[in-house]
Amino acid sequence: MATTAKQGNVSELVYIQSKLKAPKNQENKFGGYKYRSCEDILEAVKPLLEAQNCSLTISDDIVQVGERIYVKATATLHTPSQEYVNTAYAREASAKKGMDESQVTGAASSYARKYALNGLFCIDDTKDADALNTNKEYTEDPLKEAFEVLKPEITNASSREYLMDLHKKNPQMHDYQPYKNAMNKRFKEVD
Repeated sequence: MATTAKQGNVSELVYIQSKLKAPKNQENKFGGYKYRSCEDILEAVKPLLEAQNCSLTISDDIVQVGERIYVKATATLHTPSQEYVNTAYAREASAKKGMDESQVTGAASSYARKYALNGLFCIDDTKDADALNTNKEYTEDPLKEAFEVLKPEITNASSREYLMDLHKKNPQMHDYQPYKNAMNKRFKEVD
């Protein structure tokens, strides 16, 4: 999986992960905390992408699970020899005061893209005050929501290859115990 970068035996992804600094320069005056936006991460990563002759793309898909709508963001790092992909999900709120429908979708997209980038570049947001926000939209566990979206894919997987591909595409879930349990169970069932 490792590729050779300009720095020697270090892959482009490892180089970018180790050099990327995206401080929390934004401030939520209402909540009294600092945070980083998707735009902050993109601004910080662009010089590193150029230095490693890499590019980054981010795309969104709208997925429905039951009655709920999610934005699935996919961040892909394109290196000279390989691609690295990470996905993240954010649920659209049914309504948000002061926003029209397109703004609600845009907010969910920004949130999902930020976490797709966090997973791809190993940006630790465990102390991100989004988790401290008392608004119900932000207090739900994003890994739980992402797992609920992935659970039908895991349950319906018909081969080990499909499960392995799904696992590679969702590294943010690797340490989430319900995900690990479901994957282990399905691996045993498709043997």
